Amino acid sequence: MFEGPLDLLLHLCQKHEINILDIPIGFVTEKYLAYLAVMKLMDLDIASEYLVMAATLAHIKSKMLLPAPPPGQKDDAPVEEEEDPREALIRRLLNYQKYKQAAADLSARGVFGCDIFLRGTKVEQAVPTGPSPLAEVPLFSLVEAFQNVLSRSKVRLSHDVVHEHVTLTDRINELAHRLRGGHRCTFDELFDGLVTRFDLVITFLALLEMTRLRMTRLFQADPDSPIEVEFFAQVTEDATSELGSEDKT
Repeated sequence: MFEGPLDLLLHLCQKHEINILDIPIGFVTEKYLAYLAVMKLMDLDIASEYLVMAATLAHIKSKMLLPAPPPGQKDDAPVEEEEDPREALIRRLLNYQKYKQAAADLSARGVFGCDIFLRGTKVEQAVPTGPSPLAEVPLFSLVEAFQNVLSRSKVRLSHDVVHEHVTLTDRINELAHRLRGGHRCTFDELFDGLVTRFDLVITFLALLEMTRLRMTRLFQADPDSPIEVEFFAQVTEDATSELGSEDKT
């Protein structure tokens, strides 16, 4: 789940290596609206705070596009130095970044000292087996990967005629059957052969639901590497009953 519009803006700045003190509003607004477009495509309820932030970005962009007055034009009233329209947003973003980092530091203190042992204490070291683990994938990377799938598929997003009624549970069962056996596949491979908006969206939602239920695990070696998907465990009874109660399309 997204933490909020500021978290999304901070992610965009970090991903594209943007200086927070000098945000290119036009570029950030375009990327931000692209995220909202994907959320709307999946028929997700977009919180009002995301729409407020979109309106704020559009307002700042429009103010920055206004032409400056000619150098020789002077009014009778004293002219005050105009504030950068980005300044209020930058202050909010800097404060959010500060408190988010503070929360992460406090959370890390819960395991601080767990690898410290008193003198004379026997330390049992587990011998690692198999390949080294990869980094888990944040949700932002999944949305970006899905955006890439949509751009490559060139699917028409206006009207889809669905000839066969496929529920979210059906697609989850299909993906589970495909991934069983311990075989990994890339995120993009899950969408091979899909050409309609319905199939693309329900497959992506099925993957998110399977990950939430701990049926799959998502890994990525580094931000530029492909996302890998593997079947993690059998569905528990609670997960099975939860899947049976959902009949989304």
